Amino acid sequence: MILAVTAPAPPASAADGEVTFQNGGVTLHGTVVAPPGGTKLPGLVMVHGSGAHSREDYRDQAEAFARQGIATLIYDKRTEGYSQFSRSYSTLADDALAAVEALRKRPEVDPARVGVWGLSEGGWVAPLAASRSSHVAFVVTLGANGVQPARQQAWAVENQLRRLGMDGSLVRTASSTMLRQLVGGGAFPEPRYDPVPVLKSLWQPVLGLWGAKDVLTPPGEAVRIFRDSLAHHTLRVFPDAQHQLRRTTDGFDKLPGYAPGYLELVGSWVNHPPTTSSADAPPPQDRPSVAVTPLAWYEPTWLQLAVLVFLLVAFAWYPLVRRGPSARPARWLTATGLLAVLGFLVIDVVIQLGMGKGLGPVVVGRPLPWLAVQLLSLGVVAATIGTAVAWWRHRSARLGVALAGGVAFVPWAVYWGLLGL
Repeated sequence: MILAVTAPAPPASAADGEVTFQNGGVTLHGTVVAPPGGTKLPGLVMVHGSGAHSREDYRDQAEAFARQGIATLIYDKRTEGYSQFSRSYSTLADDALAAVEALRKRPEVDPARVGVWGLSEGGWVAPLAASRSSHVAFVVTLGANGVQPARQQAWAVENQLRRLGMDGSLVRTASSTMLRQLVGGGAFPEPRYDPVPVLKSLWQPVLGLWGAKDVLTPPGEAVRIFRDSLAHHTLRVFPDAQHQLRRTTDGFDKLPGYAPGYLELVGSWVNHPPTTSSADAPPPQDRPSVAVTPLAWYEPTWLQLAVLVFLLVAFAWYPLVRRGPSARPARWLTATGLLAVLGFLVIDVVIQLGMGKGLGPVVVGRPLPWLAVQLLSLGVVAATIGTAVAWWRHRSARLGVALAGGVAFVPWAVYWGLLGL
């Protein structure tokens, strides 16, 4: 069999396409990618997903859109006021609107046909920008969420840990307790941003696109929420695509190329927006997302930090203070207690930075470091009982401080899942 090979289309020209624009005191830099010689072109501003991004991350898509007659503005994401622990969707939306105005001023662009495109976090930001300006003619979203960021993150964390073979208390702790503490402590930005009121306020047509195998955004819920909230929508689901509409086998891997038809659909929809709404059926999800509940009165973040400091001091007290009687259970208590607390802190950091990657082999649903810390926690309970007996005999302050650490450790370890199945 002889296969016909089609030569790829040449990349769109970006000559003279460099632009700068401002939002407040921040100057942003971008590039307009457009077909050479075009006039009265529709325009599209591409709004970033979460994390650090430059315009180059979206150039391949911008060039594909330009080949379909769309002038596309890609820009470097702000770094001022944006980090893992701090960001403002309002500020990011104003960045996007400043980009819209810069694109509308281009001579090759029809200022009445400029819209915004948003991926993931941009799926919260782009509609927010559109809701603030009559100059935004349409909205395109990829992997957008209909739920709050904290709720989405809890769902995504659980997906990742279960994919690694984990189950039980670690999954519950990482996807709920740890996340709730981050939110309560102010270390999770925009945790309760609700996209629904913004979606309901939009008058512009919206093209919403999802991969059916998305493991970061709950796609079935998103399609239903967008369908029920938007006045004018076109909602499409790509069966073998992941969060960024890349081809995938399971939602986690990323194969070369985008989902077939994605780039062409954006081009045809932007050039000829439909006048009626339509929506694909919501894709199935293994489980629904769950709201992240606020911290109860007995679990504020400051109290957790205070307990943590107390445990480290109490367990270090016995070996550092030599005055007073010694007891073998107290030595075991300080050793197992310190190792359990410090081991938990290391696991917490690994989960927050890598969503469970790097924790090593998994045995009976637990990565070996977590299993080791759970065994150490059982050792702390046993050593606490022995230390209580020794303290009753000697009534020593040295033993009493270690015993207090052991007593405080038990509810702390239950709360964090170290003494759970």
